[in-house]
Amino acid sequence: MRHIIKVAQTLMNVYYAYMLEYRAEIILWVFTGTFPIILMGVWIKASEGGQFGFTAVEFARYFIAVFLVRQFNIVWVVWEFEKEVVKGTLSNRLLQPIDPVWHHFASHVSERITRLPIILVLIALFFALYPQAFWVPSWSNVLLAILVCSMSFCLRFLMQYTSAMMAFWTERASAIEQLMLMPYFFLSGLVAPLTVYPDAVREVIMWTPFPYMIFFPASLLVGLPVNIGRGLLTILAWGIAFFLLNRYLWRLGLRKYSGMGA
Repeated sequence: MRHIIKVAQTLMNVYYAYMLEYRAEIILWVFTGTFPIILMGVWIKASEGGQFGFTAVEFARYFIAVFLVRQFNIVWVVWEFEKEVVKGTLSNRLLQPIDPVWHHFASHVSERITRLPIILVLIALFFALYPQAFWVPSWSNVLLAILVCSMSFCLRFLMQYTSAMMAFWTERASAIEQLMLMPYFFLSGLVAPLTVYPDAVREVIMWTPFPYMIFFPASLLVGLPVNIGRGLLTILAWGIAFFLLNRYLWRLGLRKYSGMGA
């Protein structure tokens, strides 16, 4: 256990120092994630008709929560892994005594820590410009939202890392991830709160993994009614399914990778 903790600390320290070298780029990444703020303006205007069951303030709170959650759920591992396989640099990682996935996971977590101060500044600026949307969630909701955000990030990472396994068979594994972006945008609650969807449609969507990446943790932050037990179990179920699929594809992929002379 002591060895595992030491390895984890080393990886985190290395990748945190690496991320600090790219602070300017990370700032740009944070700003590219402001899409929910743009949508917030659209939905606030639409709420004037009173047809969606949300007030302008409620839409503002929801989308600032979406902005916060999405900042911690952004994943890019498929592009990194694809590059390693195509260029053959994965071979160097395979010589190390740890699974290459931990390098990617550590880089993602370190990047979150690096962007946290920038996110807090933007949120403070938002509430300074729109003070009527300010609210204080309960500590229980905050702690639960942190737990769910961590779980949803792991699920998102697993899903994309599983897609990345296709790099063993094709040079464009990232194209699969790009196909997944469409359901991710519309089924995760990024474009609109799922509560505005028809009940039958929403019930079907809630069986997919997408709502638990954004809508579920954002709803916890703003106090929207959600089924917490079902949400946690659904995240765990999808996480286990993608983990098993990932390990299966990893074993098959390594055989093909070594067969190509790596």
